[in-house]
Amino acid sequence: MVLLLSVSLALDAFAVAVTSGVIASRPRVKHALRIAATFGFFQAVMPVIGWATGSALADSISGIDHWIAFALLMLVGSHMIYEAVSERRGSRTFDPLSLRVLILLSLATSIDALAAGVSFAFLEIAIIPTVIIIGAVTFFLSSLGYYMGNRIGEFFGNRVKIIGGVILICIGLKILFEHLRPLPW
Repeated sequence: MVLLLSVSLALDAFAVAVTSGVIASRPRVKHALRIAATFGFFQAVMPVIGWATGSALADSISGIDHWIAFALLMLVGSHMIYEAVSERRGSRTFDPLSLRVLILLSLATSIDALAAGVSFAFLEIAIIPTVIIIGAVTFFLSSLGYYMGNRIGEFFGNRVKIIGGVILICIGLKILFEHLRPLPW
């Protein structure tokens, strides 16, 4: 489940990396590593921040934690789908390799990881191995996405966000259904 969650969290970073690859005139290893390292770092750190926040609140809301996890994942997944559907195509007005833009993109693509981290606290998931996997998967997919973007263009980017959003919603539904008690009849 952690690997599937890692892939779904990394898909928005992957989509941005694809777009960065589309913008790049010639892909370079150092550019791919810079993008992948930044995205991977933020995707690994944000769940820890969310987990720490969620841990502080876990005792007071343990009876509704599955609803919170479901709502957060549903919200983030829906937002990813909305962004993918409403995003304008062909926008090439930014330099994804500038430090400022790269940090902003990394923060934007890791907000869902922050929300997932809050869920990890409620579900008592071991945070260290989980964030290592999330960071590694994001690093790999982002570097792969950068090179793929140069080859396949913008066609793939928004569809990946939609798939990532659907996966997050499905994980939220799975969490909810696992914690609901069976009806007495």
